[in-house]
Order: sequence, then C-alpha cells, then structure tokens
Amino acid sequence: FLVMCFLLVTGVPLAFLTGLIATLLAVGWFSPDVLPMVVNRVYGFMTSYSLLAVPMFVLMASLLDKTGIAKDLYNAMWLTTRKFRTGVALQTVLIGVFLATMSGIIGGETVLLGLLALPQMLRLGYDKKLAIGTVVSSGALGTMVPPSIVLIIYGLVASVSIGDLFTASFVPAFLLAAMYILYIVIRGRLNPRLLPDIPEEERNAPISKAERRKARIDIALPAMIALIVLGSIYGGIASVTEAAAVGVIAVMAVSIYRKELNLKVMKEASYTTMQTCGMIMWIGIGAYILVGIYNLVGGNKFVESMLVSSGLPPIGIILIMMLILLVLGLFLDWIGIAMLTMPIFVPIVQNLGYDPIWFGVLFCVNMQVSFLSPPFGPAAFYLHSVAPKSIELVDIFKSVLPFIGIQILLLALLLTFPEIVLFTIK
Repeated sequence: FLVMCFLLVTGVPLAFLTGLIATLLAVGWFSPDVLPMVVNRVYGFMTSYSLLAVPMFVLMASLLDKTGIAKDLYNAMWLTTRKFRTGVALQTVLIGVFLATMSGIIGGETVLLGLLALPQMLRLGYDKKLAIGTVVSSGALGTMVPPSIVLIIYGLVASVSIGDLFTASFVPAFLLAAMYILYIVIRGRLNPRLLPDIPEEERNAPISKAERRKARIDIALPAMIALIVLGSIYGGIASVTEAAAVGVIAVMAVSIYRKELNLKVMKEASYTTMQTCGMIMWIGIGAYILVGIYNLVGGNKFVESMLVSSGLPPIGIILIMMLILLVLGLFLDWIGIAMLTMPIFVPIVQNLGYDPIWFGVLFCVNMQVSFLSPPFGPAAFYLHSVAPKSIELVDIFKSVLPFIGIQILLLALLLTFPEIVLFTIK
C-alpha cells in the first residue's frame, strides 16, 4: 500500500503500478511458479461475457456526443421549460437524467451540459455557483442511473446480477435527481435573485408549427432509445449485454434518420470508445492481479478478522467501509476503487447478513460523491475544460459542495432505510 501511494504521487498510472506491485509481490512472496495463476485470473476477467456491455454503452455515449441528438434534445426541452423561473436549471437536471438513461457515461454528459446549459444560465443572470453546481451534478447522474457503467463493473467484480443492480438503483437514482430539483426550486423561492425570471420576450416568443413538430421529434427519438435499452432489460427481453448492443443499433438508426451518421462520426466515436475501454481494461487487469495476490497471502482474511473483531455492530462496519470509499474517492479513479476494494468488502458484507445488491447501490452513491469532490473530482475537470475562462477550478469545487451534501443525505437515507433499494427486487 505504501509503495502504491509513493508511485501514484510520482505519476505512475494506476493500471500499471497495481500490476507491477502484484507481480513483484507474487514472485517475492512465493516464486515465479505462481505467475500462471496470475494469467488465469486475468483471462477470467477479460473473457467475461457481461464485460461486453461496457464498450457498447461507451459507443452509445460517443455516438450521442458526435451527433446532434443530445443538443437538439436540449433545445427542444427549452420550449417546454422556458415558462418557469427555474426553467433552465430544471431542464439541465432532466437532460442529465435523459442522457444517463441512454449511455451511463458521465464525461460526455458533463461536457455537453457545460457547452449548452452553463452559457445559457450565465446569460440569463443565474447565480454562478448554483449554475455550475447544477451542471456538474446533473452531468454526473450517469453514475447511478441505469445503464450505469459503474453498476456493470460492480456486478462483474461482486459476482451479482447486473439486471438486479439496475432495478435496485432505479428509485435511488431518480430520488437523487428529485432532490437536486427540490434544492434548486427552494433556493429560487428563498432568493429570487439567484434564479431570475427569463425575459418576457423569450418566455412568450411565438413557436411555429414546424418548430413544434421538430421539438416533438427531437424529444421522442431519444426517449425511444432510452425505452428500447431499459425496456428490454426490465421487460426481461434481453440481458444487459444484449440491450447495450441493441442500444447502439438504435442510436445508429436515429443518426441515419437524422442524416448525421457518416464515416467520420463512426471513426471518431470508435476511437473514443477504444480509448475509454482501454483504460478500463488496463486498470481492471492490474487490480485483478493485485487483489488475487493480496487474497492469496491472506490479506482479505486479515481485513475481515480486523473488522469483525473490532467490536462494532454490523452497521458500524458498513459505515467504516463507506468512510474508506469516500476517502479513496478523493484520490483514486472509481474503476480502481471498485476493482481493489469490492473483492474484499463484498464477502464481508455478505457474512454480516447484508444484501450485496444494496451495498452496490451504496457504492454507486459513494462514487457519485467522488466524481464531484476535490481534489480528484473528474466531473469538475470535465466542466473546466469547456467552461468560460473566467471560471476557475476552485470555483467549480466550491459550487458543488451543496450537491455533495445532497448525495451524502441520500447515502444516509439508503443506509437507514434499505427498503428504498431492495423493495424493487423482492
């Protein structure tokens, strides 16, 4: 662990340092004869059928980003929400949910909302901190909203049903979005200067029949994609992997209908997909080797005995795990956290009598916090890459603090009332 911390500080990528440390530990603790066991463990991870869903959902997100589907969806919803004081902020949260149901990737969503929603809110005179916080938190909803990549990786690592995870996370994910909306509305009611009225000429501008028809189509097509993906999973028609592939076909079909699919778009989307999946695969390989060797030398038994013999009640042990995940989320990527901790934590959770599906949703909420929290906070960096130059990174981290508080409140609710998660799968 100390060597890992040292190498991370020196800038060595997590994927390579975990594999390097694990291999050296295996050879030093045992002998080179143990290396075939390492290879077998990696092979088992890389050939997992469920892992095929990851490149499919990433490709979906890439195609949505490279075409104008998401942008036109945002413009179409503006016609509906412009009547409300909190219209643009409300629209931003809803678009975040909409995009999350189609892809489950936060990077593209945050960048898109940063390009579309943030300039609009700043132009209308919205409070800068509230506008930034709304964009970053809404863009990160893909962490929890099915089909979340985080849930897929957790399901693989914890060996639990990904379909059950999707079902269990549905209510908490939409509860989080509702809590965001409630917070924005309350802030706007208490202090109208934070969310000023949209100018009357924009609010009451006439809309032609052609514009109305285009807006209905621009909303209906993404809704159809989300319905195909989630409907096929929840309806028992397709597995998660199959639904991901069907989702890609649906996005391509919509892109062809809109005359936006061409060789350049496919090339760029495929390249982005390969980059993202390459990162996930390499981190997974390194983490799987490290955890395998760690367990082989008795590390998992040590952690379990240390926690169980601590004298804490079961819920106290769960709270310690939550604290560990929150701290790790400040410094590590969610993939590394999942790969390194879940093989150790999940068996302990099961031995304590808790449902690993419930714990998986708790893990997702933790990762939701990690996407926003400094100093790592990838969602903040995504927004900073497209935000106006006047917005500093420190401004973004200050702006997300109330939304981090909302996420922690949701975490407390799910810890106190597990039925919120489990009633849908019983």
